[in-house]
Amino acid sequence: MHYYEVWVRSEKYRAKEPLTYKHSELLEPGQIVSVPLKNARVYGIVVDKVAKPTFPTKQIEATLNLPPLPTTTLLLAYWLRDFYACPLGVITGLLLPPRIHEQYLDGPTDASKRKINAKQTIRLTPEQQEALRIINQPDTYLIHGRTGSGKTQVYLELVERTLHIGKSALILSPEIGLTSQLAMQFQERFGDQVIILHSQLTAKQREQAWQTVLISTSPYIVIGPRSALFSPLKNVGLIVVDEAHDQAYKQEQAPYYQAVRVASQLRKIHACTLILGSATPSIVDYHLAQSRGKSIIRMTQLARQAGLTSRSVHIVDLKDRSEFARSPHISSTLIGAIAQSLGRHEQSLLYLNRRGTARVTLCNLCGWQALCPHCDLPLAYHGDTFSLRCHTCGHKASPPLSCPQCGNASISLKSFGTKAIVDEVQRIFPEARVARFDTDSAKNERLEQRYEDIQNGNVDILVGTQMLAKGLDLPKLSTLGVILADSSLYLPDYTAKERTYQLLTQVIGRVGRGHVASQVIVQTYYPESRLLEAALNDDWETFYNGELDERKTYRFPPFSYLLKLSCRRATALSAERTALKVAHSLKSSGRFIHVEEPAPAFHEKSAGAYEWQLVVKSSQRQELLKAVELVPKDWSYDLDPADLL
Repeated sequence: MHYYEVWVRSEKYRAKEPLTYKHSELLEPGQIVSVPLKNARVYGIVVDKVAKPTFPTKQIEATLNLPPLPTTTLLLAYWLRDFYACPLGVITGLLLPPRIHEQYLDGPTDASKRKINAKQTIRLTPEQQEALRIINQPDTYLIHGRTGSGKTQVYLELVERTLHIGKSALILSPEIGLTSQLAMQFQERFGDQVIILHSQLTAKQREQAWQTVLISTSPYIVIGPRSALFSPLKNVGLIVVDEAHDQAYKQEQAPYYQAVRVASQLRKIHACTLILGSATPSIVDYHLAQSRGKSIIRMTQLARQAGLTSRSVHIVDLKDRSEFARSPHISSTLIGAIAQSLGRHEQSLLYLNRRGTARVTLCNLCGWQALCPHCDLPLAYHGDTFSLRCHTCGHKASPPLSCPQCGNASISLKSFGTKAIVDEVQRIFPEARVARFDTDSAKNERLEQRYEDIQNGNVDILVGTQMLAKGLDLPKLSTLGVILADSSLYLPDYTAKERTYQLLTQVIGRVGRGHVASQVIVQTYYPESRLLEAALNDDWETFYNGELDERKTYRFPPFSYLLKLSCRRATALSAERTALKVAHSLKSSGRFIHVEEPAPAFHEKSAGAYEWQLVVKSSQRQELLKAVELVPKDWSYDLDPADLL
C-alpha cells in the first residue's frame, strides 16, 4: 500500500495543507484521482508520496486515464497558495475543468495533420521592428503602445518566433468578448494551433480544449481570459497579457488573484518571455518596470500610416442645456455627427459606463425612492423588460405606477443608462440598426456573438459600456460619442482618476486608427479638467507623474501594499462593533502595519446583511499575510485589491 498527499477540489475544504489517502499502485505527482471527502466523491490531484501516517486514511477510489498535470502547473499552484493565503480546495478548482471524464474524450490531436495557414507578407513599421529587436531574451517587457500602433502584430511575430523553437504561447485577453477578436487574428495565421479557453464554452468544449492541451506534446497557442493561466501547458516560451491595465484581470472572489502577478510567476517557472501590452499601463506595473530596470517599449505611431488618420475632437459642456433641445442626454453636436456617419454608411459608437435605463426611481412630491429591500441600493429601471433590478443581489420588482408612500403619480427616472440611450437613438434615427452591448445583453446578443456583424457594417450605431472601450478595431467607425466623461470620477476610490484616464483614452482610441476620418464628441460637466485634457492629448507622462505624487503622499500602491478585510453581520451595529474589535486587535498586534479606521463598505447592505471593512497598509507584503492569520475565520480578505469599494 502506498500513501499520497492529495489536493482535493472542493470549496468546502478550507485548509491550506493536503489530505492523505492510500492506494495500491504507484502514482505520479500531478495524477488526477477521485477520492472520498466526507459524504461526497470529489476529484483531486496527487502532489506527493509520503510515509505511512499514524492516523487512519481513506482509499483513493479511482485514477483517471489522463496524463498527470505538468510539474510547472503544480509549482504555480503552490505559489498561489502561499502568495494569496488561499485554501487548497479553491486553488484546485482553478486547475481542473468543471467536469472531467475519466478517459479521453478524443485522442490527442496529431500535430502533423494540424492546419497552419500560409504566412501573409506584412510590412512591419519601424517601431514594430524595434520592439522585436529589443525583445531578444527571456524577461519581462512592457509595451506601452498607443491604440492602433500595432501591438497585436508584434504579438503575432513573437508567437511565430516561439513556435519555431518548439515552445507554446499563452495569450491573455481581459474580456471573453475580446478573446474572439484576438482568436480570429491568430487563427488566420496559425490555424488549428490556436486553442480558445473561457467560461462561455460548453462544459464539453472546455473539457476537450483542456484535454488537448494536457495530452499534446506539440506546441500550442492558448488564448483566453485570466483563467487560461491555469491551463496545463508544457514548455511555455511566451506569455502575453494584452490590455494589461484592465481591472478584469483581478479575480473578485477567492483566491482574489491578479493575473499580471500570476503571469509574472509563471514566467519565472518556465524561464520564458512575458509581454505586458497596453496603451494606458497600470500605474503600479509601470512604476515596477521602471524601478526594476525592465524594458519599456514605447510605440507612438499608427501602424496604418497610409490610411485616413484625421480625428477631430469636440467637447460639449453638459451644463449648456441649449445643446440638448432634441434629447435630454445626446447633444445636438453628437446627433449631427451620427447623422453624417449614417449618410456615409459608416458607424457610430456611443459610450456610457452605466447599465440600465435609469439609476434612480423616485417620487417628485415626497421623495420616496425605489430601493432594494435586501441591499438598500437604488433599483435600476430597465425599460425593455419594464422592471426594476438590483445589480448587487439580483432582486427584481415591477415599477410602481404611483408612489407607494404618498400616492402621487409623478414618478421620475433620474440619471440614465445604456438602455435609455438606445431608446433615444432609436427615436431620433428610426431607420438605423442599433445594438447595445453591456453585461445585461442576452447571450446571443453579446459582443463575441455579433463581432463579425459589427466588423462587416451590419450595425449602424453601437451603444455600450466599457467592454466597447477595449481592443476593438472597427474599420467603419467614424463617430465616437462619450455620453458622460465624468461618471467613473464619482467613485470614492483612490483608483478613480486612473480608471477615468484609462477608459477615456481607450474608448477614444477606437477611432482615428487609419480606416476613415473620424470625430469624437465628449460630453462632460468639467470641460476644463486637466485629466480630460491629458486623455484627449494622449499625454501619459503628465497624468502618470501627477498621480504618482498623489499616491506617494497618501501611501497607496505602488508605495504601499494593501489588504482589504470585510465582515458581514445581521445588523449595522453588530458589523461596526466587530470591525472596531478587529481593528483594535490588529493595531495592538505588534506587526508593521497601518490600520485605517473601520467603515461601512461602499455597498453597505447586501442580500439582507450589513458589511463593514478595514483597510490595512504595509510597506512589506509579508506583514499583511501575517495579519490575515490574526483575523476571525468568518471574515473575508483580499490581498492587493484592485480598489477599495
